[in-house]
Order: sequence, then C-alpha cells, then structure tokens
Amino acid sequence: EVHLVESGGGLVQTGGSLRLSCAVSGLPHDDYAIGWFRQPPGDEREGVACLNVRDGSTYYVDSVEGRFTISRDNAKNTVYLQMNDLKPEDTAVYYCAYEGRPVFERLCIIPLQKYWGEGTLVTVSS
Repeated sequence: EVHLVESGGGLVQTGGSLRLSCAVSGLPHDDYAIGWFRQPPGDEREGVACLNVRDGSTYYVDSVEGRFTISRDNAKNTVYLQMNDLKPEDTAVYYCAYEGRPVFERLCIIPLQKYWGEGTLVTVSS
C-alpha cells in the first residue's frame, strides 16, 4: 500500500511563497502519476499540479500556471509543490495523491487517484 505524508503548509501573506512536501512510501513500481490537489473551505476538491513520473509530463490547473511547480526528488521519494506569488484564493487544504500507472494522458483526474495523504492547510492572508 502506498503511503503519503504531506508537510509544509502554514500561514503566508499575499505574494509570499511556500513549498509543500509529500513523502511517499510503498511504491510498487516506477511507472506512476502523482500530484497535488486542494480543497478550499466550503468548496470542491480540484487537481492543482500532477506529474507523470515515467515521461515527465505535467498538468497544472489554469489558476496556478506560472506560479506553482511540481517536482520530485528520486533519492528522497518526495514530491514537492513550490508555490510562489500566493493569493488568498489559494487558501485550501492541499492533498498529495497517487494515481498509479496513468490511465489517460490527462493527469489530475480525481476519481483515478488510488491513495491520498491527510492534507496540509495553506492559508494566504490578504
């Protein structure tokens, strides 16, 4: 079973930066997609940034394109989300999720995620 543990959330002012980390264990193979999702207060969960580890392709939701970057440290089995120029609308609980072998070229499809972390709260003050 894949286990995911997020860290790095916190309170930051508008325009600030944070880096989220997702420590991954129990990976069955190296062909998988993984990514970050978020759920704002009172709103639905959405895919933010996802990575196909095998071919390096990525997906970013339009609202974070150019501000957020997903990356992976192979040696540490950790996936990161670098978040720059944060805005109040980025406030949410951020979750790391594992899809396994990608089903489609499009990433960050919520029903396809097999394992989820507990989440870490990011609050951006105005």
